[in-house]
Order: sequence, then structure tokens, then C-alpha cells
Amino acid sequence: MAAIWKGTLTFGLVSIPVELRTAVRADHISFRMLHAEDLSPVKYERVCQADGEPVPWDEIVKGYEYEKGKYVVLTDDDFKAAALEGSRTLDILDFVQESEIDPRFFETPYFLVPGKGGDKPYALLREAIRNAGAVGIGKIIIRQSQHLAGVKVVGDALVLEIMRFSNELVDPADYSFPPPTLVRPQELSMAEQLVANLAEPFEPAKYTDDYRANLMKVIRAKMKGRRIEVPAEAEAPGDAKVLDLMARLEASLGRTAARGASKRAAKGGRAPGARKPSRTKAKKRSA
Repeated sequence: MAAIWKGTLTFGLVSIPVELRTAVRADHISFRMLHAEDLSPVKYERVCQADGEPVPWDEIVKGYEYEKGKYVVLTDDDFKAAALEGSRTLDILDFVQESEIDPRFFETPYFLVPGKGGDKPYALLREAIRNAGAVGIGKIIIRQSQHLAGVKVVGDALVLEIMRFSNELVDPADYSFPPPTLVRPQELSMAEQLVANLAEPFEPAKYTDDYRANLMKVIRAKMKGRRIEVPAEAEAPGDAKVLDLMARLEASLGRTAARGASKRAAKGGRAPGARKPSRTKAKKRSA
């Protein structure tokens, strides 16, 4: 894949030639808008709200609405006046502990790939960041737009994540959340045990998009001319009863304990805390 950006990553007086390359891919099902009568593709037109007539591109300008129905029109020269000087440098301004950063700041990840002659300083920065458990924070200009950026370690790669600026995050104070005092100690203890019972190593491949898979089944069936059966909608539940939280927790713990036992049996393992039979007892049983 072609590089999105080429330049130099700097920290202190150390410079590293790098290339920015995509780290994620879109995997969604695309659809075209069609005319139901003859299945011809439908195109969108730019229509003036005042007279309902289509407007050609050369008659369109960009306007900022500062009051309802009132606009300031910006020209190409206005945008050039506001543009930042192009830069091929990503300067790391600070190193911050990753645990201090609200996850909502992170938006889109990219691989930072070392350029020619950059392997050693690249590896040096990577290991320094890894050992410090830190994220390098800087700014980068991509396609004339400035972005906040975080540089972190993923395996043997340095990954740059485009970040949101602080004004783009909604203040949690805008909403109401339940206080910790609502939770009783016994409930918390059981909930923690339930979390422990469900703890597993992260295996991303086992989490799949079931809706996408079902939709592709429908598409393939329709391609072959097969009829699609639509499942009946479930009835809306009646009045919700008061949730018996303790009963739910106890039932959940029973289910997860059984699941854990079956997993251990499948792996030939023992329950946590179980002891191996002593050699003496084993000999007696075999005698």
C-alpha cells in the first residue's frame, strides 16, 4: 500500500525517517442506490433550496453560518490565509503515560514504517517508549490539515494514532451517571467473581460480525434465486419486574463456574487449588 505521508519523526535531537501507512481496513458491505422500476443507478444532484433547480459546481461557494440564515462566504484565498505551513516533520512534544489518556482521544491508527537508514533510531525509540509505558504526543500535518497524534508501541511496530483535540470531547458532566454508593459490598464481591470467571486471553479472531455474515448469506441466496424467510419479530416484553440483582449474580456465577469446569475437563486440567494425588495414595489405589 502506498504511503499516506513521508517525513521525519523527531524526539529531542534524534531524527527518524518514517512513512505513514494504513493499519486498518474497511470491511463493510457497500450498496448502490437504484431506481426500483428498472434498477438503474441513482445519482445525487446539488439542488438549490430556494428554486429547486440543480446547481453546477462552478456556482457553488462555501459559507459559514454564524446565525440562522446568515452566512460568511469564504474564498480559496481565505482558506490559503488560514492554512498552516506545510511540514514533513512529526515532533514529539511530550511523553505521557498511556493510562492518563482518555481512550476517547484516540481515533484512527496508522503504522509508522522506518525509512532508509532509520532502523536503529526507530528501534531505539520503540524500546524506550515500550519500557516507559508511554505515548509520544505531537502534531502532524496531513493533506493541509493539522492533527494531534499519539505514538505508541504495538508489537514491533510504532503506531501513530490520530487523536481528537480536547474541544471535540463531550464533557461527562453533561450527563447523569449512577454513583458508586448504589452498589452494596456483597453485590460488588459477586460481580468481581463473575468478571474473574469470565476472564480470558484476548483472541480478536473469535469475535466476528454476525450481522455481516447473515447479510452475505442473504445476498448469496438471492443471487441464486432462493426465497428468503424473514423470522417473526419477537413480542415486546410486558411491564419489567424489579430486577433481583443478587439472584441474577448467583445464577450467573453458577453458569460461569460450570463453563469453567467443562473447559478444564476438555483441556485435561484441574480446578484451581486442586492438589495432585500423592504418590503413596496412588500406589495404594493401584495395588
